[in-house]
Amino acid sequence: MLTECMALCGGVINRLGSVTNGSTLSDYRDEEQARQISVQTSMVVVEWQGKKINLLDTPGYLDFIGESLSAARVADLAMIVVNANHGIGVGTGKVWDFTTQFNTPRLIVVNALDKENVDWDALLASLRARFGAAVTPITIPLKTGPGFNQILDVITKEVLTGKADQSGKYDAAPATGDLKAKADELHNALLEKVAESDDQLLEKFFEQGGLSEEEMRSGLASGLAKQTLIPVFSTCAETNQGVSRLLDFIAQYGPSPAAKDKVIAAGQNGDVEVSLTDPEPCLYVFKTSVEAQFGELAYFKVHSGQLGVGADLYNPDKQAAERIGQIYLLNGKNRIPVDVLNAGDMGAVVKLRDTRANQTLCSPKRILTLPKITYPKPNIHAALVLKSKGDEDKVAQGLAALHHEDPTFLYNVDAELHQTVMSAQGELHLDVMAQRLKSRYKIDLELTQPRIPYRETIKAKGDSKYRHKKQTGGAGQFAEVWMRIEPKQRDTGVEFINSLVGQNVDRVFVPSVEKGVRKACAEGILAGYKVVDVLVDFYDGKMHPVDSKDIAFQIAGYFAFKEAFEKARPCLLEPINNVEIRIPEDCMGNVMGDLSSRRGKILGMDSDGTFQIIRAQVPAREMYRYSSSLRSLTGGRGIHTEEFSHYEEMPRELEQQVIEEAKKRKADAEKQNE
Repeated sequence: MLTECMALCGGVINRLGSVTNGSTLSDYRDEEQARQISVQTSMVVVEWQGKKINLLDTPGYLDFIGESLSAARVADLAMIVVNANHGIGVGTGKVWDFTTQFNTPRLIVVNALDKENVDWDALLASLRARFGAAVTPITIPLKTGPGFNQILDVITKEVLTGKADQSGKYDAAPATGDLKAKADELHNALLEKVAESDDQLLEKFFEQGGLSEEEMRSGLASGLAKQTLIPVFSTCAETNQGVSRLLDFIAQYGPSPAAKDKVIAAGQNGDVEVSLTDPEPCLYVFKTSVEAQFGELAYFKVHSGQLGVGADLYNPDKQAAERIGQIYLLNGKNRIPVDVLNAGDMGAVVKLRDTRANQTLCSPKRILTLPKITYPKPNIHAALVLKSKGDEDKVAQGLAALHHEDPTFLYNVDAELHQTVMSAQGELHLDVMAQRLKSRYKIDLELTQPRIPYRETIKAKGDSKYRHKKQTGGAGQFAEVWMRIEPKQRDTGVEFINSLVGQNVDRVFVPSVEKGVRKACAEGILAGYKVVDVLVDFYDGKMHPVDSKDIAFQIAGYFAFKEAFEKARPCLLEPINNVEIRIPEDCMGNVMGDLSSRRGKILGMDSDGTFQIIRAQVPAREMYRYSSSLRSLTGGRGIHTEEFSHYEEMPRELEQQVIEEAKKRKADAEKQNE
């Protein structure tokens, strides 16, 4: 809605749309209108005070955090929006970290000040506690709650009263009485912050007791760029209050692309500097999306040179040439064709052949790769089950296309578990991707719990003497294998040795026995999972001068190993994940209790402002859809990351459960094959 207000103020639209009825400029995709939330970044171009402002409206939901990350990579200024009622969310901290990573100046917009029970002073204090003393109000609300329409402008010391017609226009009057004293106090605090951005200004501030209008204005721009000043604005986007003043500030003091003039890129012979003034074109593709009317659309920022229609560029990642077709400026779904874009500008192009998000297009005369984004790992996984056979090729094509469009979405065709597993940033993200797969590729599917890659091993020594004898009408088969096995250290794999002496078995059959053992290890014995950490010694046996052959010793090796394994106190190992959980302090009890119920072991805790960070180890079996449970436990304010750590022995009762499940699965598969 904030984007909607800016578009209205800039004359891009002539009335405010609504999220509820799906009429906003930036949430134009079917999936966004159906869910009433943003799921992708949209671009809107606004002109204000003679300045062109490219707005990137990113989703607020953590599930689509990759969109915010991509936007932060190319933005010259980040506008971090905080809901006046909800305060600082986990997502607020995440996007703050992204902008820190890319050294992007930022300002904070406190929105929805027309809601009940807004405590402005407490919210401002929490912003300072989380983001530092540089947080400084530029406009403050005079009365929050329903009917909010008045702000105090700290720069001009004026009271701005917004019009009721949602036009964004306002009447300005000097602050008087008690308000004047408050305005003076806030103005002086602002001057001090401005002075801190520059040593010379600081000297003048202390010598003169203030700054001239011109000094203050240049200091504001410098303070914002250096982040010695983090401006805070008060708005209500539902009624377009305070937004035009925010636009005034961005146009007057916001950094232009020239503020980030130089970028270090990887050249063919080491690092090179890319500058806006370089003659050769170079652009970074920060997003791709599939649009119903256009096909695949690539969003980009021009880092140097001038980009024109028909330009021949080179993609170093793909080692492929690309020709630029029609270039567009975007206003939501509306496309404005342009012939040329200059360095620092953003636009979109359709039908690039090989180029994806997070890739560089450059002049063939100057080949280089701009800095890339490292996307967050997924934290929720589900197995894809097709309801009808014959759609496998469509699924493979669809999953690859979805990953290209959204690099935070991953998939894995797991040959061991015979499943295709989709991985996403949250349940909503997973659901959106499944829906795209269904609607675009006309695939009937459902998502289920992925199987866990357990492992099988032994806890004691075992031995066997297995004879394979098969007599048919022609040549027979004969092999006898004597085998000893014992446990090895964890993560050392299966080791096969022979300690044969004498001539009972020809050494030519040793590889055959090993092949049989390896086959049994791959298939599993207890529950169909890989065998690990076992030393196998083929120490003796018998053979027949005519009937002994490769296949006979393979079979004997296979069954000898199975027999020995079953005698050696076999057990199941389960994967354990390292988990890091970030939650508000008031949720600690609930989250710790839940971790305990999941057999989690707490490794340590740290605090970060009002958030607590818990580090734990939890069995992968207990982590299915954990991100959804965590959000439920924390009112949507908790996030976590997880990655595989190690394998350890399972509790006996759970082991039996897994073995029974495996037997049932095998029986069901055999029935289907009959």
